[in-house]
Amino acid sequence: MDSETLARLAYLALLMAAVGGWVMVEYRGRMGLALRSAFAWGMIVIGLMAAYGLWQDIRQDLRPRAQIGEGGEIRIPRAEDGHYYMTVEIDGQPVAMMADTGATRIVLTEADARRLGFDPARLVWQGEARTANGVVRTAHVTLPDLSFGPYRDTSVSAWVNGGEMDLSLLGMDYLGRFRIEIAGGEMILRR
Repeated sequence: MDSETLARLAYLALLMAAVGGWVMVEYRGRMGLALRSAFAWGMIVIGLMAAYGLWQDIRQDLRPRAQIGEGGEIRIPRAEDGHYYMTVEIDGQPVAMMADTGATRIVLTEADARRLGFDPARLVWQGEARTANGVVRTAHVTLPDLSFGPYRDTSVSAWVNGGEMDLSLLGMDYLGRFRIEIAGGEMILRR
């Protein structure tokens, strides 16, 4: 061990001795109460750690959902982060996406592509895209069936992004099939 690690261990040992000494003095003759209190605080800490670890999953579930209105219009509420999220079905598989009017095409994450049956190792990565995170490699795929609300399209062109992405994007090549209106905290799509 190096000297910095030894110094940290010594500091932790002193801290533990101080806390342990305080517990021994404070709970002298009442060690059962001390153990119950330590257990309760331990459970609180574990609960907070679990909540923090699950926050991304919880946040996904709290996103507002698109609703189908009269005449087949799709109303997508704006999320707290200012974006518009929806779930489309690609070959019967639900895929969470973000509407991105700055993206030219439908862009899939590698994870979503893999889930849809596209093996990233077998894709032809001959394209490039300039993104906010720099230049990334891309591969063209064709989605046999894409359903969004009451609308179904076949042989839809999409690109798999070889870079880091949290969510797949629904770009303008697909959104352009709709008349888009943004008003009152909603994105409204009509055909």
